[in-house]
Amino acid sequence: MFASIAPNIEVLAETTNMDTVVLSTSEILSVSLDVVDENVKNGNFDEAKELTKENSEFFSLQVITLRESNSEITDEIHILLLDMHNEIKDGNENSVSNNIATIKNLLKQYQINSPDYGMVNAMILTIVDEQYQLANKNGEEYRYEVSEKLLDRVIVLFEKTDFDERLELEISDFLVDLKNHIENREKFTSVGMLITAINRDFTGTETIVYEKEKLYDTIRELYKELLVALDDGDYALAEELGIEAYLENFEYLEPDIEKVDAEHLYKLEIDMREELRKMIKYKESPEAIRSFLDNTILPDLNYAQEIVTNAEKSVLENKLDRELKEMGDATDNEKSGVRGEIDFIRDTLQVMLIQYQNGEYQEAYTSARTAYLDSYEFVEIPLRAIDPDFTLEVEFQFAELRSLIKQQADYEEIKEITIALKRNMDESERVVSGTGTLAPAIAFTSSFAIIFREGLESVLILGAIITYLEASRNTKYKKYLYYGVIAAFAATAVTWIIASYVIEISGANRELIEAIAALSATAILFYVSFWVLNKIEHKKWMEFVKAKVWQATTTGSVMVFVGLAFFTVYREGFETVLFYQAMSGFAKYMELYVILGFIAGMGSLLVLFYVMRKLGKRLPLRALFGLTMGVGAYLSIAFLGNAIRELQVIEIMPYTGMIGIIPRLDINLAAMTGIYPTLETVIGQIILLGIYLGAASYVLILRPKRENKIAEMRKSRKSDESEK
Repeated sequence: MFASIAPNIEVLAETTNMDTVVLSTSEILSVSLDVVDENVKNGNFDEAKELTKENSEFFSLQVITLRESNSEITDEIHILLLDMHNEIKDGNENSVSNNIATIKNLLKQYQINSPDYGMVNAMILTIVDEQYQLANKNGEEYRYEVSEKLLDRVIVLFEKTDFDERLELEISDFLVDLKNHIENREKFTSVGMLITAINRDFTGTETIVYEKEKLYDTIRELYKELLVALDDGDYALAEELGIEAYLENFEYLEPDIEKVDAEHLYKLEIDMREELRKMIKYKESPEAIRSFLDNTILPDLNYAQEIVTNAEKSVLENKLDRELKEMGDATDNEKSGVRGEIDFIRDTLQVMLIQYQNGEYQEAYTSARTAYLDSYEFVEIPLRAIDPDFTLEVEFQFAELRSLIKQQADYEEIKEITIALKRNMDESERVVSGTGTLAPAIAFTSSFAIIFREGLESVLILGAIITYLEASRNTKYKKYLYYGVIAAFAATAVTWIIASYVIEISGANRELIEAIAALSATAILFYVSFWVLNKIEHKKWMEFVKAKVWQATTTGSVMVFVGLAFFTVYREGFETVLFYQAMSGFAKYMELYVILGFIAGMGSLLVLFYVMRKLGKRLPLRALFGLTMGVGAYLSIAFLGNAIRELQVIEIMPYTGMIGIIPRLDINLAAMTGIYPTLETVIGQIILLGIYLGAASYVLILRPKRENKIAEMRKSRKSDESEK
């Protein structure tokens, strides 16, 4: 279980300093080894071996990081931990104790100069939470002991932090509450809620404004439930509801209230955090508690909401003069760490949905908390330095998910907020990673290819028709072709506006619409690519163009020319709208490159048209069509991968992770290629690629060979007949 925090420590090593990692590791190992020693002396060898195994895994996953501090000490500790597991047995107690003493002495020899004590405590509390959950679930006393001893170390290290007076008082109260909860062996949900709040204070938080109304309403509803519990004589439930009102809701409102009226905040939080719980703890009458709520807390809460609502925007947006980083302004290790954490969160949320659907509510709650506490809290570290408001938005979503699970809400509600969290995991990765260089290059190239591929047919057809009209001295019809082209451009623009509006108002169904758009784009590209493949020979293309020209000129009607130009261009325009709408959903933050690719593509088409018309050059159609067929195949494979992934996010298709087998690309690069480490996307793309390769082999290799063979046979037959 200890091993699960190792990637988190690697992230923190980059966002704080090496001393923080070394100190947290030393504290965790020292406490755990003390419990191992006690269990060995008491003959509890199985428990001692289990903890020793966890210690070895925990240390092994961070050896590289710790070696940067002191390689000799790290390697010696590593060997001793690995050997200790096999040494734990009856009659070997003294040897194990001596080795533990040696390791603890080595841990003290690390040079630790300037650790971030708040971050150290947050990391230790994560282990407290994990150990307490296991102990609470399995009744393992030795894990309770690890939790208690680690908490004692946090309390000692807390004295070395440097927080303001208000925050220091709040954390101090929370730690006392947490110690009582663990000593009384209370439910792990209550313990976990406290740890979440304490870690939020240790790592620091910002605020957002737009969700505050919902938070205030939630607090009032929880107090109503609290009063009902008191009337039923259930003081334990009342206390839990009071804690939830404060920890899971009011804590997110504190920064805004403090900016407007700090004194009012201090009074209100003391009443909510201490006075109300004290009345419940000493089981004062429901009437007295109701009076305190109705006459003190709720009016003060209403006043806080009013002053925040009426406060000037500039006051609430005050970031305490802290400069924020630009998107993507993170180290390579931070970016890699964030990707790893997000992969863990995504898998954990999938497990949570299955557990909840099966009615395993406690297990689902544990998974939801694990996704946040064990992973997202460490994504927040580089993310908060770039976009603190978005960070807290996601924090609140995790809190809302936990609240809905505790209420045993409808599965659809749980699924809806989980989908929103998955979306925000992608956004979190984008903000930390930035766009990079390869993904924008692919966005530009894909955009160029779309407009060039779609415009090529129109340019060739219209150019051929105009050339024919000039050759046949029917130039009077040319202007009607131009009318049709202009009308087609206008219709394409209207189509784009309508498509954008439909997606904009789609709300919760946006993901489904984007998936349908991507699937539609895949299907059309698939069809068009095979159409192009069949016209790849110059002779066949010219036959196609001549048929178009003959159709227009034989009627002599001007509307035929308008209609021919309109439908020739608009068909391609409609497809272009579909392709760009599909791409826009995946090319987030790369819109400029998409626009530049579009402009470059249009410019290339104009040059191509000029070459055809003015210079009378014969175009290399085989090369052009071969290129567009390849581009269409690539784009359709990318769109298919993204469409399948969209359907996985909204829980329509199953999700089978293949991380470690399939390359895990940066989110932007994955979006531009459609390559994701899931079984379903890989199978879909391989099947489509196989069809393309098979068709291309038939059209470009097998069919020409067969046709040549038939032609040779006919030639041979004619030769034989002539000889006769």
